[in-house]
Amino acid sequence: MYRTIDLFAGIGGIRLGFEAHGCKTVFSSEWDKHAQKMYEDNFGEKPFGDINLIKPEDIPDHDILLAGFPCQPFSIAGKGLGFADTRGTLFFNIEEILSVKKPYAFFLENVKRLTTHDNGNTFRIITEKLKNLGYFIHYKVLNSLDYGIPQKRERIYIVGFKEDIHFEFPKPINWYRPLSEFLEEEATIDKSYYVTDYIREKRLKHVKGNPQRPTIWHENIGGNISALPFSCALRAGGSYNYLLVNGERRLTSREMLNLQGFPKDFKITLPYTQVRKIAGNSVTVPVIEAIAKNFIQSLENKRPAIKTEQLELIEAI
Repeated sequence: MYRTIDLFAGIGGIRLGFEAHGCKTVFSSEWDKHAQKMYEDNFGEKPFGDINLIKPEDIPDHDILLAGFPCQPFSIAGKGLGFADTRGTLFFNIEEILSVKKPYAFFLENVKRLTTHDNGNTFRIITEKLKNLGYFIHYKVLNSLDYGIPQKRERIYIVGFKEDIHFEFPKPINWYRPLSEFLEEEATIDKSYYVTDYIREKRLKHVKGNPQRPTIWHENIGGNISALPFSCALRAGGSYNYLLVNGERRLTSREMLNLQGFPKDFKITLPYTQVRKIAGNSVTVPVIEAIAKNFIQSLENKRPAIKTEQLELIEAI
């Protein structure tokens, strides 16, 4: 059984993905008090608060470091300040913990824009520091839509091992379950979720064609409306009305967690405003599970990594 630590844990989406493949969480950290509460309500333990307030040497020994470090400094929706944002420097906490505790492997998650921020310099610094710590790294942008979940959500995933072992990211299944499976029964939806006649009519004027039901209507920055059989990425700071089911109502708390692939019995113990923020900052659990499966298999097998020239030869056959 591999021991993991869950940093910048949110409500535990990464933890769920790795525990599905036999890992045991020995430490968690999350500074947001609302996320802490929901994490504790579901896992029975309250995460440690600000990671800056614990010395790396006081963190329990572990085999795998897990971290969805804050994405706002690198996101399009955020200000994109990168390391100039104090949240952006939290990567260096990860670097310090890896340096002191020396776990065999790590898993990191962030927004796709991390790869291009500051003309690629931010990502170059991150990968160089990880390599300098003696890790062999692999990274790839994956879209939740390609792994069974009707949400277009692109994220960069970075994994690293102390040995140069073979690892492959899971291949996309290029299929997603119907949106209807993720939505609650309309008859059960409280009236407070429905938008005003003014907003609904405004959306109708700008939407193209005659949308089928169910769809999620997405309003982009330019005011254009798209009615899609899937959701665009949930956001912590987006407009309350930028995603509307059938152009009529907002997503419920349960629907947002459904679209992130959380179990149906995952407890929701916070007000809507907080769940909306937490869901927008969370991960898509089935994507994490798929990566974790390959990750653990790589640890178990420890096959030598396939070199580029070998891979090209295999693909040519």
